[in-house]
Amino acid sequence: MSWKTGQRTCNAVENLTGSADRLRWAGRAQSVTARDSSAFGGQGAQARVSAKLLSPVGWRAVTLWASLTCAAWLVLGPVRAQSAADLELVIAVDVSLSMDLDEQRLQRDGYVAAFRDPEVHKAITSGPNGRVAVTYVEWAGPLTQQVILPWTTIDGAPAARAFADRLEAMPISRARMTSISAALQFSGHLFESSGVRGIRRVIDVSGDGPNNAGVPVAGVRDELVAQGFVINGLPIMLKMATGFFDLADLDRYYSDCVIGGMGAFMIPIKEKSEFLTATRRKLLLEIAGHEPPAEIIRVQSPEEASDCLIGERQWRRYMDGRFPN
Repeated sequence: MSWKTGQRTCNAVENLTGSADRLRWAGRAQSVTARDSSAFGGQGAQARVSAKLLSPVGWRAVTLWASLTCAAWLVLGPVRAQSAADLELVIAVDVSLSMDLDEQRLQRDGYVAAFRDPEVHKAITSGPNGRVAVTYVEWAGPLTQQVILPWTTIDGAPAARAFADRLEAMPISRARMTSISAALQFSGHLFESSGVRGIRRVIDVSGDGPNNAGVPVAGVRDELVAQGFVINGLPIMLKMATGFFDLADLDRYYSDCVIGGMGAFMIPIKEKSEFLTATRRKLLLEIAGHEPPAEIIRVQSPEEASDCLIGERQWRRYMDGRFPN
């Protein structure tokens, strides 16, 4: 009988069947023992069955028991292996070409500094479970999403600093287009492989422009919110809105079209120095799970609602100008 803890394979039935003739020929009581904490209550318990393997009925009982035990382990083992966490967080950052190289470096450095901050460490360990799970993603167009750091459980200062060190050492990618909707869809699927059971599931998306490629962003936002996710925003507004794809009120766009869920908020970045302070403040709010201060949530009246397709319209006008009929 073979049990491989942590693997989704179980050869109990095959091994027992293969030795049936030998056991029957021996003509004495045999015992079969399986040890696996995830299959038997998580306490390292033993399950033992004995049978006179001289009759087909007895042998069928043993193989049935082995089959059911294996099936229970396959179903319950992965679930039991998951640990509880206070937060599952996807950090999804814009690396489209509209972001200058120095802006992209400031964005990265803001997160590196935040995960080295003692107040962030204190927030992580102060939760009921004392740990969070984080993954870092870079995104641009509809087909450009890349996991820079996979899911990492952070349970204190050493783990947080190690995460920051790894992030600092990774190169920064660049790509065309801005698809917030594709970034959100990609981020939503990542929670399936987090390896923990978080009290809260948050997608933290930053960018310097509206969605201009892929499916409309508001519909994707609504689908994720309906599944229980929270989407927070970090709109980057360092430049004057003079370019073809710039949006002067990007913070209002994020408020109306991107963020959503229980306690969702966004913090606009309007000065380069704010990359450090805004990123730290946002992480502290997300990790602690506190209601954000009212001043960082821009609440709009219905007549002020943003056009959630403004980015797509900008791109269409641009293409019509380049390739007139």
